[in-house]
Amino acid sequence: MTVLRGASVFLRPAVREDVPALAAIRATPEVRARWRGGDDLEAEVSADLEDSGSRHLTIEYQQRIVGMIQWHAEEEPDYRHAGIDLFLDPAVHGRGLGTDAVRTLARHLVDDHGYHRLVIDPAADNAVAIRCYTKVGFRPVGVMRQYERGADGTWHDGLLMDLLAAELVR
Repeated sequence: MTVLRGASVFLRPAVREDVPALAAIRATPEVRARWRGGDDLEAEVSADLEDSGSRHLTIEYQQRIVGMIQWHAEEEPDYRHAGIDLFLDPAVHGRGLGTDAVRTLARHLVDDHGYHRLVIDPAADNAVAIRCYTKVGFRPVGVMRQYERGADGTWHDGLLMDLLAAELVR
């Protein structure tokens, strides 16, 4: 895959050399609260990069690693679609970089891979992420009750959102 260029960010295939920077971002309290993780985040990020079921892209802004965005595909012809997930360094929140990264990847998945539908599933209480995804054209489908277990051991709701190719806000 080549580098994908957004309005402000670049998305490129994640490589082993990115692991320390990505693990440091995952270790920030804001990201860890959503992505969780154990004591060895570098090992977890490395394992993520080796997962053949997802494609991982490093997000760069001003020649600095600021996060990771990943996607996976359902290739069964009758259900074909792609899903997206990401984390972004809190130090760059509020600049539209998350929206730019999601829009850039969504455009690539629709235009270059031919997906007609994309999904994303933020925590139902993650208003910032939901606003970001809405700006790209994602719409709420419904609440997935007790969807994921939080770090506190209790179950939390998720929001399933999808985007049809024609709804992509370019």
